[in-house]
This record gives sequence, C-alpha cells and structure tokens, in this order.
Amino acid sequence: MEQAAGTTKAKRKRTSYTRQQGRIDFTILAVVTALCAFGLVMVFSASYYYAQHTLGANYDSFYYLKRQALYLAIGYPVMLLLTRINYRTIYRLRGPAILVSLVLLVTVLFFGQELNGGRRWLNLFGISIQPSEIAKFGMIIYMCSFMSRRRDLMKELKRGLLPMLMIIGIICGLIMLQPNMSMAVIVGMIGIIMLYLGGCNLRHLLALAVIAIAAFAVLAVVADYRLARITSFRDPFSDPQGTGYQLVQSFYAIGSGGLFGKGLNNSYQKLLYMTYAESDFIFAILCEEFGFVGGVLTLIAYGWIVFRGMMISLRCKNRFGSLLAAGISLVFGLQVFVNVGVVTGLMPTTGQALPFISAGGTSLLIFLAAMGVLMNISRDVN
Repeated sequence: MEQAAGTTKAKRKRTSYTRQQGRIDFTILAVVTALCAFGLVMVFSASYYYAQHTLGANYDSFYYLKRQALYLAIGYPVMLLLTRINYRTIYRLRGPAILVSLVLLVTVLFFGQELNGGRRWLNLFGISIQPSEIAKFGMIIYMCSFMSRRRDLMKELKRGLLPMLMIIGIICGLIMLQPNMSMAVIVGMIGIIMLYLGGCNLRHLLALAVIAIAAFAVLAVVADYRLARITSFRDPFSDPQGTGYQLVQSFYAIGSGGLFGKGLNNSYQKLLYMTYAESDFIFAILCEEFGFVGGVLTLIAYGWIVFRGMMISLRCKNRFGSLLAAGISLVFGLQVFVNVGVVTGLMPTTGQALPFISAGGTSLLIFLAAMGVLMNISRDVN
C-alpha cells in the first residue's frame, strides 16, 4: 500500500510539471505581437537611409529590416513554444542558467567584438549576441529558485542575503570589466529589487543601497568619459557638438513631431543627423513620425504588459512562479523606462534597446522568450 501511494504521489508530481489546464493571457500575446509588427515598420523607417548611405556597397536599405525579421522569425515560435512548456521546469535549469551566463560573460572579455573601446558582443556561429542581456535573466532565474526554496532564510544575512549578493556582485563585476557601467547598474538595481520581493530584511537592503550609490559615485568620478556622460544630460546644449550631441538631436526629433507627428517615413533626424536611430534612440524617431499621441500609445502598450505581468505574479500561488513573473515584469518595465528616460533627457545616455521595437537580435530573442514564460505562468491564474 505504501509503495502504491508513493508511486501515485510521484506520478502526481510529474504531472504537475508537465500539465497545465488554464489558458494563457491572450492580451499579452496580442500586445507583444502588435509591438513586434510595429517594430519592423519602425526599424525599416529609422534605418533604411543610414544603411543605404553608410554601410557600403555590400549592404542595401533593407539590411536592418531583414536582420530584425530573421530574429523575429526565430524568436516568435520560441515564445509560442515556451507558453506550452510548464514554467516549473525552469526551476530545474537554475544551475545551467547561471553557469551559461557566467561563461558567456567571461568569454566576451577575451573573444568579444571590440567596439567603442569595449567588448560587449560575442559572435557565435555567425550570430552576434550580447551576454549581459542573457545574464540578466539567468540571474533572475537563479535568484527566484533560491528565494523560493529558502524563504525562511531570506531574513538572515549570512545564509540568505550574502549568497545572493555574491551572484549579483560577480555578474555586475564581469559586466563592468567589458566595460559597461550602465548595464552593471541596471543589473544591480534588478538584483536589489528582487531581494526585496524575495523577503529580505529591509534594513539590510537600505544599507546595501547606500553602499551601491557610493560605489556608483566613485566609479563615475574615476573615469572622465563616464562623468561627462552623466553630467551632459542635465544641459546637453552646453556642448551640442560633443557630449550633448545625441540628446540634442533627440530633442529636435521629439519636439518637431508635435501632437500627431510628421507621418511614417518622414523623419528628418534619421537622415544621418542622429546616430543609433534604429536602436537606442528609435523612440525619438517614433515620436517624430507619430507625435506625442504615438509615443503615449506605445507606452500604454508597454504599461499593459507590465501591469498584466504583476497581476500574474500576485495571483500565482506557486512562489517560484510568482517571483519569476515579477522578475520578468521588472526587467521589461525597467528596460522601457531606461530607454525612454535616456531619449527624453531624464537619464544619462546609455545603450539600452526598446523591447520589440529597437533593432537588436539578442534583446528581441530574450524578451520574446521571457514573454513566453510569463504567459505560461499565466496559465496557473487563468
């Protein structure tokens, strides 16, 4: 009898990992699909002139569009597949997730593509990836699994907080060596917020925040280019041809868009006045062509995904699933906030893609996969 009961219990446990009865949150799927489609339009509009006039004879005006479409063709089915694979299986991948993240972060330091004085990109089998984007979610998966297993220990400093700080510190340190201070700061912020959501002692977190701010100030001061980038956003017109150039061009694009914009494909700033118009500053081109209304509608779409993600987190009864949904929503919302904050002059200039709209294969693939996991978690609450 005991053996039969044990067998039945084991079967039920396996079933819980493989079968889900609920429906996915189709509103997230609809919004993500719409943003991806709109992203293809914006990538072409923002990049075709640059690609045609600066990339050389071997490239055409469709270069960035074709690359974005290729990554979307890979990432979208992956997202749909992940909606069918029970998110609880990710719990068992916590070790490989953090290991792969660390290996990629170390590898890029030695074999990464050197660009603008840093090594942030790695070419694998002809595909360029950014390991720091992968590491963000690898860290979240590991933290969520740790905090869901050791909930009672998260109030303790030695057995709860310190192991997590070691993971966050190692990842941020490796990213700083690229060097990529802005990404390291973002990853650190994500880690601290996740610790708060995981139930860490608030006094410990406040002390940690003070130390992190002090470290940020020191790192900013010791490098002149970092300090210039941080201070230039306060008054970009003081050096419009130097450190403030990009932000000034962004202001021109957003301001000239007015309420309803100049219309699709009618941006002036993308005509080689603004650099990274197809990636980091694509929101400025969006506002120029679709105006204040287009920008607000885009932000509402992003806000809806974050809202639904947090609702899924609050309603999910599985602690790992709840933390994972919150972590995905946090990274997504923070990425949008940083990108838009940079473009509008609320934050210092840093290279962060606008999810689903900016040109960038790694960002697109990672966020599509994350949305697939989020929608799978929604099966437990719908």
